[in-house]
Amino acid sequence: MARTGAAEGAAVRDTDGRSYTGCTVALPSLSLSALQAAVAAAVASGAQGLEAGAVVTAAGAVDDASLAAVRELGPAALVLLADPAGELVDVLRPAG
Repeated sequence: MARTGAAEGAAVRDTDGRSYTGCTVALPSLSLSALQAAVAAAVASGAQGLEAGAVVTAAGAVDDASLAAVRELGPAALVLLADPAGELVDVLRPAG
């Protein structure tokens, strides 16, 4: 991502309409995906639920742990996956 040089960026929207962003965190003592960082920012701000998430990554997929973080606060939340050019690659829907 432009300012941080991170491998991916993400955002989530809470049930009150607020948005939170995150980027990949890769420190020796802490590793978070961009989506996990966005969820952590939402939780730290008091969000009680999530409506949706979005990830921009060249990886072409969202890892299970990142999806699990979204699903804990938003079991029905859609997660949009886009490539670095901004093209929509996939819409990840809850199982069921």
